[in-house]
Amino acid sequence: MALTNNDIFKKLRVAHKLRDTDIIKICELVDFKVSKAELGAFFRKEDHPKYMECGDQILRNFLNGLIIHLRGPMPPKENKK
Repeated sequence: MALTNNDIFKKLRVAHKLRDTDIIKICELVDFKVSKAELGAFFRKEDHPKYMECGDQILRNFLNGLIIHLRGPMPPKENKK
């Protein structure tokens, strides 16, 4: 049984004890806008009428934002001469 993007998103949310507002702020770190309603649809059960599949782009942007949230922004690269 393979995990879906929704399952991964749910597990990360629980593991990091994130609220909807935290997830929205994390996504904003990578200039990605997501609403509370969209998040609610991702975290619903699959048989719920308002369930929505979490796409690769949404999960990718969340993961990139989570990296920045946990580690901080990447330091600027130095040019070697």
